[in-house]
Amino acid sequence: MKRILFVCIENSCRSQIAEGFARFFGKDILEAYSAGSRPSGKINRMAIEVMQEIGIDISRQKSKGFQELAVKGFDYVVTLGCKDVCPFIPATEHIEWQISDPEDKPIEFFRKVRDDIKVKVEELIQNIEETK
Repeated sequence: MKRILFVCIENSCRSQIAEGFARFFGKDILEAYSAGSRPSGKINRMAIEVMQEIGIDISRQKSKGFQELAVKGFDYVVTLGCKDVCPFIPATEHIEWQISDPEDKPIEFFRKVRDDIKVKVEELIQNIEETK
């Protein structure tokens, strides 16, 4: 099993969505986690809603900081648009996805962000499977 950490600033939208997709699509090959550099302490209700629209429930996930992670070593760390704001987390591979922050945007924007993240997570899982 590969360990993957998705990182954004508040750990309330993008990284939560990515974690949800990775758990759903990669459950046989991945242990998925997410965290934020300044966690909000809650998951954005619109993120929960747009994921429920496609049958994935992220409502039980938690918004957390890096110190709250039970796991410290990762194969992949994926940052979702936070670049220099996110601290360096040791990993075998670091990946930067430029994903716009949907916070305070309309639901259509959340859906686009969700769909963009879905494509990237599926591509990452496919790459991991090909390198096994």
